[in-house]
Amino acid sequence: MNSKYNILLIAVAFILFTNCKEEMATQITNVNDYDAYLNVSDNEALERAKQNELFWSQKLKQTPNQFPYKGKLATTYSNYFSATGQVEYLKKAEDYLLEVNEITRYNNVSYLKSLAYNYISQHKFKEALTTLTKAELIGEDLQDTRKMLFDVYLELGNYEMAHTYLNTFENFSDFDYLIRLSKWSDHKGDLESAIKYMEKALSIAEASNLSPLKQWSYTNIADFYGHAGDIKTSYEYYLKALALDPNDAYAKKGIAWIVYSYEDNPEEALRILNAVTDTFFAPDYFLLKAEIAEYIGNENMVEEQLELYKNAMQNEAYGDMYNKYNVLLYAETNTEKAISIAKAEVENRPTPQSYDLLAWTYFNNGNLDEALQIVDRHIIGKTFEPETLYHVAEIYKAAGKREALAPLKKELLASTYELGPTMEAKILKL
Repeated sequence: MNSKYNILLIAVAFILFTNCKEEMATQITNVNDYDAYLNVSDNEALERAKQNELFWSQKLKQTPNQFPYKGKLATTYSNYFSATGQVEYLKKAEDYLLEVNEITRYNNVSYLKSLAYNYISQHKFKEALTTLTKAELIGEDLQDTRKMLFDVYLELGNYEMAHTYLNTFENFSDFDYLIRLSKWSDHKGDLESAIKYMEKALSIAEASNLSPLKQWSYTNIADFYGHAGDIKTSYEYYLKALALDPNDAYAKKGIAWIVYSYEDNPEEALRILNAVTDTFFAPDYFLLKAEIAEYIGNENMVEEQLELYKNAMQNEAYGDMYNKYNVLLYAETNTEKAISIAKAEVENRPTPQSYDLLAWTYFNNGNLDEALQIVDRHIIGKTFEPETLYHVAEIYKAAGKREALAPLKKELLASTYELGPTMEAKILKL
């Protein structure tokens, strides 16, 4: 046989072998692991909520003066929201919580904290702070109130106060402390510690055998492992979450992201997401499907999903919950609207991420100097979020700050899994 032909065959075989190895290396998921969870006919959480709604509604009708029944209905509608994603249930819960707090003259710590939880879900962080401050002044169940105050101050970007409150309930044997210490570590950019503390919290949750704690822990630690690049472990924890609750939309979304961003299988990712949105409604799923559609070049699907998102945003009940998504959506097409929303978000919660939205919009509007000032004053060195750092990198590139850009580009290339396949080409052009 011709020696050149032999060399060609060897070369082809080597390429095929290499490609096969790469495919095997990136294949983490298995359809058989999660397929049964995509078409679940029963939803225990939703059925419980329906039964509770009927029960407490009848009790309230029979004895309208028993206001605690309204508190029970508020909890029921909060559970409805968790099970369906329908924002109307969150607003119904708020209405009942406002009623019971009015009746108790805002002097019942349990009702105050329930209202604060509701406000946090709606991204009404200033209202949550006001409510929790009232609870703190009452003094009952103070530790739990302080834990929530840590959460709210962190969301508001008041990191000094958040850290102060974190220290008030330090206890390395306490699940609530450990998950917040993990969150604080992640905020500081110490992902290794964030995972370590979340693992300790998970051990406590598993020892307690309380399903809600385990469920929450599995999805959160799955996120952390994904950020750290340990995709296999991330996937395994999402599966654990689904084993506990086959209707966990967030866990399915996490698996869809692995399939899309890590395994480069957008069609399967869309199949997973379509199954989720059949029973769970959250507008950001439309944006994710639009992103995947853009990646595969399906312009009709992109337009369809964006239209679904915009239609959902006509519902005023969402309030400020989707400000971030709205700014990013309109930053390049309707900068006046985007700037207005970004300014509102900075006013509501002056975090580095909120300032990033404003800087990014100014940048897209051609106001480079204003964008650069915001980056230098409020963003750089204050956050480690890849999406924010990408915006900073684009602004630095436009400003000719090559030295500052180089380390950002290196960090962003290491974060392509988090950012998604559509971003890699953009990062390489920086």
